[in-house]
Amino acid sequence: MSRIAATFAALRAQGRKALIPYVTAGDPFADATVDIMLAMAAAGADVIELGVPFSDPMADGPVIQKASERALARGIGMTQVLAFVRAFRARNATTPVVLMGYANPVERYGVARFVDDAVSAGVDGVLVVDYPPEECEPFALTLRANGLDPIFLLAPTSTDARMAHVGRIASGYVYYVSLKGVTGAGHLDTAAVAAMVPRIRKHVSVPVGVGFGIRDAATARAVAAVSDAVVIGTALVQLLETAPRSEVAAVAGHFIGTIRKALDS
Repeated sequence: MSRIAATFAALRAQGRKALIPYVTAGDPFADATVDIMLAMAAAGADVIELGVPFSDPMADGPVIQKASERALARGIGMTQVLAFVRAFRARNATTPVVLMGYANPVERYGVARFVDDAVSAGVDGVLVVDYPPEECEPFALTLRANGLDPIFLLAPTSTDARMAHVGRIASGYVYYVSLKGVTGAGHLDTAAVAAMVPRIRKHVSVPVGVGFGIRDAATARAVAAVSDAVVIGTALVQLLETAPRSEVAAVAGHFIGTIRKALDS
């Protein structure tokens, strides 16, 4: 059983929902990422999505775009991202880490090398935003053969055929993008999420996480009532933008602790 599957199984047995924060590797400070990850895990994050900086993050809104730009300006690439995971794993052997990003950095690094180095670093899952499931089945199979969970996005516009395809090749969890548009955009319609998740579950056997538009404890709690996991990124990245280096990990931990408390209450 993968670390992600084990985490969800343990939460299910406890009647709890997963909290999955997203941060961009190397932002807001190049040397703070591991501290932020450790603080979030200590505060109750169940899985950590670590964003691989990219110059054209087409699914991301301005907050995460700027985070990627800052990280790239500091020289953060795939090599550094994997080093962050390795350093985190040396101090935390249990919290799963998912790399989230785009095809270009993976392919530039080299797919075979990426898979080998991700496994060696202690990565648990990979979500490549612009790899549609119909076109990357060999990649997904390679990930699974090496003990990595291939994680896919589903959206309000996803057809039953797309959901079924994802259901056949995904593992770990699926990430339901609750809004049309980019990260951080729009107002989350929890009723629409509640209607969509059962549709997804007809085709997908792995847990369903919901993200995009979750900005606070109240929204997170509402989404958790109808899903298996809450993914929160833009609000956290925005909060960290202005935090001083000496406080950035504590700020992340406090925010995640607030969301965790709301989910468990």
